[in-house]
Amino acid sequence: MTKSSGNVPTGRNQAVRVKTAKRRSVSSARWLERQLNDPYVAEARKRGFRSRAAFKLLQLDEKFGFLKRGQRIVDLGAAPGGWTQIAVDRSKSDKGGTGQVIGIDLLEMEPVPGATTFQMDFTIPEAPARLKALLQGPADIVMSDMAANTTGHTQTDHLRIAGLAEMAYQFAVEVLAPGGTFICKLFQGGAERELLAQMKKDFATVRHAKPAASRQDSSETYLVAMGFRNVAAPAAAPDEA
Repeated sequence: MTKSSGNVPTGRNQAVRVKTAKRRSVSSARWLERQLNDPYVAEARKRGFRSRAAFKLLQLDEKFGFLKRGQRIVDLGAAPGGWTQIAVDRSKSDKGGTGQVIGIDLLEMEPVPGATTFQMDFTIPEAPARLKALLQGPADIVMSDMAANTTGHTQTDHLRIAGLAEMAYQFAVEVLAPGGTFICKLFQGGAERELLAQMKKDFATVRHAKPAASRQDSSETYLVAMGFRNVAAPAAAPDEA
């Protein structure tokens, strides 16, 4: 099977205009218009992806090359399943098997073949515990596309998304194998400085990235941390004489 690429054709089709209707607000009309004119939305439907966000993960992987066959991958904020689909596809072996892909989201999502998914709020203590129970060994990748509901107040929204990223990171350092990768979404705004400083201590490389599939008018960005050092792991016992 040919692996999916993050490339999306950009044609010059005539833009679709959406007018406000009796029960459609101006903001709803603008959102619908943007969806209808978004080449990533059209290409996602064509390829059978659950969402345009699948292209963000594809483009991040094409840049950094962290997805490999046979990996254990945890997808936080998985719904509707675009990232989960890519994780399953990229972790497939030549014999058709996969490593292990687990997805969790506050929202309900349709099952993704080849993955284990469940609906639960990641911020409650039971959620990380359930993920750990499902993992069949240390994770190779923990990835988070979680985002809090926006309030309209920029600083508050930055703090909320940074809080989710910190929770995802805490979980990641508890389950990642040495050399593992952590990926999370943030909105630029300065609230991530402490998290970034800690990540630089725990990983060999930490990079900011804004994939082409991220909307240009969004402050959304991703942190990609590779080469987990696992400095908190206990030292191995010396061999007996």
